[in-house]
Amino acid sequence: MRTKFLTLVLGAMLLTGCYHVTVISGTSPSPTVVDKPWQNSFVYGLVPPPELNVKEQCPNGVQKVETETSFVNGLVGALTWSLYTPIHAKITCSAR
Repeated sequence: MRTKFLTLVLGAMLLTGCYHVTVISGTSPSPTVVDKPWQNSFVYGLVPPPELNVKEQCPNGVQKVETETSFVNGLVGALTWSLYTPIHAKITCSAR
């Protein structure tokens, strides 16, 4: 029983793929960061997460946007047979 569990965990770790995308606008960053670790998407991202609106938190615009599938996000996706595939979004506001 233990070897089956370890095989399942190892398989889930090997089958999960992590990605990281960063977009930088070139302006100077402010200390304000909007962190959304669980943006809900479904079926390999075919049903995308809702649009993030950070106009109130970032009145001067956005300096950097990072999206990634963290290990935990990938593990949840693997455990749900990729029906639920959350992503992590992190937005850094611009100082000017």
